[in-house]
Amino acid sequence: MQKYIVVTGGTKGIGRAIVRRFAQAGFGVITCARSGQDLQALTTAVQQDVPGAVLHTLAADLSQAAHTRRFTDFVLSLGVPVEVLVNNTGAFIPGRLQDEPADGSQLRHMIDVNLYSAYDVTRALLPEMIARRRGHIFNMCSTASIMAYPNGGSYSIAKFALLGLTKGLREELKEHNLRVTAILPGATLTASWEGVDLPAERFIKAEDVAEAVFGAYSLSPQAVIEELLIRPQLGDI
Repeated sequence: MQKYIVVTGGTKGIGRAIVRRFAQAGFGVITCARSGQDLQALTTAVQQDVPGAVLHTLAADLSQAAHTRRFTDFVLSLGVPVEVLVNNTGAFIPGRLQDEPADGSQLRHMIDVNLYSAYDVTRALLPEMIARRRGHIFNMCSTASIMAYPNGGSYSIAKFALLGLTKGLREELKEHNLRVTAILPGATLTASWEGVDLPAERFIKAEDVAEAVFGAYSLSPQAVIEELLIRPQLGDI
């Protein structure tokens, strides 16, 4: 039976690289993004790269709970076993806490995108994974999850919370034979860094993060990488 991976935010950067890597390994892919056009372009590119690749896509903005429910309902309606879940959807807004809107809207948005999307998708897909006693959940955290820094603001708060969610899942799901891994990448060459006057060699490649995720998944069932910290070779930016 074909294995399936669910990747949220699969059209760009790390998410796109993970989709491509697992498709190359023969996985069926289920993914979402806000842009239907980007999803169609992803499907075309992956199927050109991997003839016969199976992709199921849905346009959804996971910062909105109704869209998240629509996506998880879509996943469940396919009736396929989810072997891997990668909660990759996220957003980054730099700035100091004291400069954020006084109504707290920036923190709430960062929590919605970076934390609640992962929580809601995981909760919806867990019953089937628990019933099968198979599955590996990856949450795309960040070096910002373990180290506060100037101008991290609400983004850093949300990523700290996502690491906490990951730790909680790890403890609660081990008895169900489910593996849980936090991915903590540093500066990766994605759209978040567009316009920065630094050479590409200064960044992690999205493909390297994808390869690390695939490697962590590929370990024997007796082992789990709980936290995978990846930094640029020359250090943080």
